[in-house]
Amino acid sequence: MRGGRRSLRVRLLAGLLALLLVIFAGVGLAVTTALRGFLLARLDQQLSDTGGRYAASLEHGNASDTRAQAPGTFGARLLGGTVTDAGVVDGDADDAAVAAGTAPADTSDQVTLTAADQHRLAELPVGGAAGTVHVGGLGEYRVRAVAGRDGDVLVTGVPLRAVEDTLHQVELLELVVFGVAVAVAGVVGGLWLRLALRPLDRIAATATRVSALPLARGEVVIGERVPAPAADPGTETGRVGLALNRMLGHVEDALAQRHAVEDRLRSFAADAGHELRTPVATVRGHAELALRHPEPVPQPVRHSLERIAAESRRMGALVDDLLLLARLDAGRPLAAAEVDLTRLALDCVADARAAAPEHHWRLELPAEPVLVTGDEDRLRQVVANLLSNAHRHTPSGSTVTLSLTDRHLAVADDGPGIAPELREQLFERFVRGDQARSRATGGTGLGLAIARAVATAHGGTLTLEPGPGARFVLRLP
Repeated sequence: MRGGRRSLRVRLLAGLLALLLVIFAGVGLAVTTALRGFLLARLDQQLSDTGGRYAASLEHGNASDTRAQAPGTFGARLLGGTVTDAGVVDGDADDAAVAAGTAPADTSDQVTLTAADQHRLAELPVGGAAGTVHVGGLGEYRVRAVAGRDGDVLVTGVPLRAVEDTLHQVELLELVVFGVAVAVAGVVGGLWLRLALRPLDRIAATATRVSALPLARGEVVIGERVPAPAADPGTETGRVGLALNRMLGHVEDALAQRHAVEDRLRSFAADAGHELRTPVATVRGHAELALRHPEPVPQPVRHSLERIAAESRRMGALVDDLLLLARLDAGRPLAAAEVDLTRLALDCVADARAAAPEHHWRLELPAEPVLVTGDEDRLRQVVANLLSNAHRHTPSGSTVTLSLTDRHLAVADDGPGIAPELREQLFERFVRGDQARSRATGGTGLGLAIARAVATAHGGTLTLEPGPGARFVLRLP
């Protein structure tokens, strides 16, 4: 997982767990809300049953009324909106507030209320429904106000601590239960997703193996297919597997047809080359023979004979190139002998300097000779083609550098470089760098194609590297 991306399995599992968390949160909230309402209803019923007896005991000092109350019960008497008495039934030490004043009976403690507490109690509706009030120093109480016998208001409250403790315990239990449920769902869901997505994994593995096949050239047989269990038409992934198998079959048929066409073209080129060799040589021989005739030949006729001889030589070179490409395409082995690339580079640069003296030729050689195993004639042809291209496609005065290191030979120039639209197809056959060049002054467009084919036949590579000018690098194993 890179760049913030997640696999389908992880995203499905995360979505499942997120859905469970939302459901569990909703269930927990509903249960807690319902339980709180139930417990408050029981407290309200308890307040209704007491009828303010403890608050009345504050008014009349009746200790027997206080004994009827649960420990921690709060009572207050309001007269004219002012609290005159307030107390709490003795119970557990945690339920008792800080006492103030003197207890009116053995069973209660009198407490002092702040102005805010008195204001909240005074706002209680007399005879209305019970409400929740925070009494300073005592905590949350569920209280209810009723009218007294002497024109006062009696307030009775029951502490909410037990309710809150119960709710906290339930919430903690929900967290534990839901957490365990989510963890179990994560483990089980992960295993289930692994099993459910196994056909998709098989499809992806098949596509990966097919993508590693060399489909660019040659005879290609795609033996990879999605296994039958992962190609069940009754499932979504199975239909994808079937579609992939059909597509692979179509691709295999198309590649077989392409290979057959290439074979026919190679055969045609080889046959045409063989058939053309003899008539081209005959034409060239007759032209040269006519030029050597001792009797005077008119100048227009001589010029025509010279052009015939030149074009026949160029046609002969083209036929030789086509035959060489046909042999390389057929996979015929080249000669394998020790080749001194250092000596070869010296000879090729010397020939290029003689052919194009208007260029600056540089040679960078290592201190020790570089020896490789290969076909010297073919390697010499590669280097000569690269140097020839360099001086043909650069203006006079340009610098062409041939550098040689261990197994690397590079030819670079400081000319205008290769047009971006030609870089992708530069090594294809009959592709010419300058489409406006005449065939009389330019090449056939086979030089770089032959150079790359020779490099490939040696197990090496010929590449055009980015940068100013043009830089071709020949790498041999």
